[in-house]
Amino acid sequence: REAVARFIHARYPHEIVFTSGTTAAINLVAHSWGQVHISSGDEILLTLLEHHSNIVPWQQLAERTGATIRFVPVEDDGQLQLSELAKLLNERTRIVSLTAVSNVLGSHVPVKEIVAQAHSVGAVVLLDAAQSAPHQVTDVQACGVDFLAFSGHKMLGPSGIGVLYGREELLEEMPPFLGGGSMIRSVTTDGFEPGELPEKFEAGTPPIAPAIGLTTAIEYLERIGIEAIQDHEKQLVVDAHQRLNALEGVRILGPSIEHKGPIVNFLLDGIHPHDVAQALDQQGVAVRAGHHCAMPLHQRLGVSATLRASFYFYNTQEEVEILADAIVDTQRVFRRDR
Repeated sequence: REAVARFIHARYPHEIVFTSGTTAAINLVAHSWGQVHISSGDEILLTLLEHHSNIVPWQQLAERTGATIRFVPVEDDGQLQLSELAKLLNERTRIVSLTAVSNVLGSHVPVKEIVAQAHSVGAVVLLDAAQSAPHQVTDVQACGVDFLAFSGHKMLGPSGIGVLYGREELLEEMPPFLGGGSMIRSVTTDGFEPGELPEKFEAGTPPIAPAIGLTTAIEYLERIGIEAIQDHEKQLVVDAHQRLNALEGVRILGPSIEHKGPIVNFLLDGIHPHDVAQALDQQGVAVRAGHHCAMPLHQRLGVSATLRASFYFYNTQEEVEILADAIVDTQRVFRRDR
């Protein structure tokens, strides 16, 4: 817990709640914080960049309470329309929940600016940092977010563990989400008294082994240096854009390099993304195909599926060349089949 607090620059270790992942962390806030603060007529503000994990829990909350969900639209290149954000924020907005980096396009979101605008109307902000925490410095105090969620398996840690950061005063007022052992101070036949932070949100046997693994992953990343990781990834993205833009029949989606993280999302003319992914897999190249748990964004882009090449610090410039060569071979195979 101390390692996580240090990694994201939280004030106190007890502001760190362990969950099973980002999805569980967002659900915790939607149920617990939402139970207290959301009612009919209130508004929840999301963006069209969101992963389903940051859409569906809020849709469920809206169904329970009668609240309204609004979405900040995106430009054709996948950047948020910030002018529309100002129009959507109002005195009925209770929470703004958004990703820091799109898991589809890699689009960077101006978190600090959005937090300031949200706070100006009295709304709190939850940041989905699943795609940003492993790749760039995370400072919850500097950016001012009220909640932040990320997963261990995205940052070389084990699966089955995630983190919810919440400002102490917000977590204190929230009721427990799950009941059972470990989250109580006392239990009688008449009721129970919840434990202190963060135990009141950690019912049941704690994720002991995954927490130890997450600590080791954090210490490893800290030794390498997040800034060094970010610099290396940026160069890989530059190389990938140059190589793929030089190929005929390849279309890169998303913002320009300076506005994106280590993701290159692309399409091949006339070949379905799932066919491309299978062909690349047979050549030893791992990409992801589909809607990437972000169907509303794909609807906005006017496509049913895309291809995503994701980079981390263990990837190399040679692998960028292998990707480009494998794409050319894939195009050749499908042209021959026709």
